[in-house]
Amino acid sequence: MTGIVALIGAGAMGGAIGARLVQTGTPLIVFDLDEEKMAALVALGAVAAGSAAAAARAATTVILSLNAPHIVRAAVFGPAGVAEGAAPGTLLIDMSSIDPDATKALAADAAACGLRWVDSPLSGGIPKAAKGELTLMQGGAEIDVTEAQRVLAQVASNQTRMGGTGAGQTTKLINQVLCGLGFLAVAEATALAEAAGVDVAMIPQALRGGRADSAILQEYMPRFASRDYRRTGRIDNMVKDLDGAADLARLTRTPMPLTTLCAEIHRMLTAAGLGGEDQAALMEFFKGPEKEKFA
Repeated sequence: MTGIVALIGAGAMGGAIGARLVQTGTPLIVFDLDEEKMAALVALGAVAAGSAAAAARAATTVILSLNAPHIVRAAVFGPAGVAEGAAPGTLLIDMSSIDPDATKALAADAAACGLRWVDSPLSGGIPKAAKGELTLMQGGAEIDVTEAQRVLAQVASNQTRMGGTGAGQTTKLINQVLCGLGFLAVAEATALAEAAGVDVAMIPQALRGGRADSAILQEYMPRFASRDYRRTGRIDNMVKDLDGAADLARLTRTPMPLTTLCAEIHRMLTAAGLGGEDQAALMEFFKGPEKEKFA
């Protein structure tokens, strides 16, 4: 048994994680500033808390699923925050995607309050959370990561400790570089296939098992082709992550020309009002006047 888990943040990703935990038998207390988001988990069997402090007070482990370092800091150290309610020694698992330096500062402040911290950002999105097949990259003390992995066993099929505090977030930035470029490459290839008159629906099967194959190709080329923009992620979140990778690149003096271009295309779409849309909306970048297709 993992004990009672508190979930702080029940947005799209936090909600999916919470739903999976409840459905697989984990006692869950949830807090979110948005009562409707909490209500969705309560309907599944979670218990709503009136504050982050109240949620942490009743739990042995706290999971954070938030969107930016300042939000994480407010949720943990602000008024009625986690640190106010959590017992000494409580494990905090941050599944948010934030930069490594912010993570190190948060973990140090948590330690000063007698709390333990593991950064555990994820890959796989809402569909993988629902199946319990998330990929988690983790940073923190080995004993704490081992405990976090037990808590998260029902939501993840691949958990890897990458090193000390912040190593998980660094690995997530690398993941996002690969994903961002992968989404853009598949969107561009879809546009070319459409213009050339190839049956786009056949391409994922035709390339399955070859060097060009990938999870992004298999999942997203059909979505790009059908303009299926149902949200499982957000373009503006990718901007945030690619900007984080750019910061790390500057710090390490690593040239990243393709990532820079990818970030700017995502930023253009955000500026055009598409920041809240799924990565599938990258096809809007390739939108142009209708032209005769080659046959």
